[in-house]
Amino acid sequence: MAPHFYFILFVPLVHRCLGVFIIGLGIKDMFSKNPVGFWANAETIKVKDVKGYNRASGLLFIIYGIIFVILGISLLDGQNTPYVLLSVIGVMVETIVIMAAYSLVIVKKYEEK
Repeated sequence: MAPHFYFILFVPLVHRCLGVFIIGLGIKDMFSKNPVGFWANAETIKVKDVKGYNRASGLLFIIYGIIFVILGISLLDGQNTPYVLLSVIGVMVETIVIMAAYSLVIVKKYEEK
């Protein structure tokens, strides 16, 4: 079998699995009793409404995961197609947007002052 065949099968499958994992993290975060962390290796902010904060953070991860899976659809055409750039650039932009949304909206709304 050609290496192209493995790319068509393996990469989109891994991409979808990662997206579903991110969606699962969002669902877990929505129902967590303690404030969930957003940044890796950082202290969780002090929040005034834990349930609302967790729901907002979890929803952010669920939306991120759904868009992540949708952006991976372009990988089904193979690696030698310009549509792969849509996936790569789309995920970079999506990641920047999720960080901005967390910092500018969620933290400002739920952080204890």
